[in-house]
Amino acid sequence: MEKLKAVHGEAGLLPAEVPVVLYYLSRDPDPEIRSAAVSGLQGLSEQLLLEICSDQSVHPGILQLLARLHGKNPVIAEIISLNQAADEQTLCHLADCIVQTNNDAATSSGPEDEFPEDAENEKCSGEELEDDDEEAFKSTYQLAMEMKVSEKIKMALTGDKEWRMLLVKDKNKLVSGSVIKNPRITDGEILIITKCQLNNDDILREICNNKEWTKNYQIRKSLVENSKTPIHHTLRFLAGLTNKDLGLLAKSKNVSSIIATQARRLVMNKAKEK
Repeated sequence: MEKLKAVHGEAGLLPAEVPVVLYYLSRDPDPEIRSAAVSGLQGLSEQLLLEICSDQSVHPGILQLLARLHGKNPVIAEIISLNQAADEQTLCHLADCIVQTNNDAATSSGPEDEFPEDAENEKCSGEELEDDDEEAFKSTYQLAMEMKVSEKIKMALTGDKEWRMLLVKDKNKLVSGSVIKNPRITDGEILIITKCQLNNDDILREICNNKEWTKNYQIRKSLVENSKTPIHHTLRFLAGLTNKDLGLLAKSKNVSSIIATQARRLVMNKAKEK
C-alpha cells in the first residue's frame, strides 16, 4: 500500500526524492508497482528532470533509466551526457537515440502521406515510386550504406547530430575522422564519443589536442578512463582530476595498472601536502 502511495505521489515526498523512489520501485518484484513506477518516471516534469539529470551525485542507474525513458528529448539527453555520473552504457544509449529518433520520423507515415487524395482508386506499387520518394523512406543508416566515401566525408563535415553519431563509427578513418571537424559538434557529443568504442584511435588524439574540448572536466576524465587514449595524454589529464576520481581510478580494474598506480601516487602526494 505504501509503495502504491509513493508511485501515485501520495506519500508526501519532496520533489527531489520522487525520481529516486520511483527508480527503486521500478525494480520492485511486484509487476504492478514496477509498471506504475515507470509510468511515474515517464510523467515527470521537464524542470524536475533537468534538476535530477544535472545533479553530479545522482546514482548512475537513475540516469540510465531516465535516458531510456526520455533519451529522445534533446534537452534531457544533452544534460545527461554532460553529467560525469553517466556511465558508458547510458552515453552509448543516448547516441543510439539520436540516430533512432530521426530514423523513426523518416520511416513513419500514414496512408494520407503515401498516396494523393485524387488517387484513391488507383493501384500503386513500391516500384512506381520515384527515386526521391524512395529515399525519403529510407533510414539514415541505409542511406549511409549506399554512399560513396566522398559523400560520407561531406556528410560528416556538414551533417546534423544524427549523421555525426552514425558516421563517427564508420570503419573508414577518413570518414570517422571528419566528424570531429564538423563545426557544429558539441561538447556533449565529444563526451559521448570519448566513452564509445571507436575504430579510429586518431579521433581520441585529435580530442586530446583540442584545448577547447579538454577544458571540460568530464571530457578529460573520460579520456583518462578510455584505454585507447595515448598514455602521455592520459597522464597529463590524470593530474588534474579530483581526489575522489583519483581514488576511484586507483581501485579500478577497468584501467591499466600504470594509470591505477599513478592515481594512487597522486592521492598520496596530495595527502602529504595537506
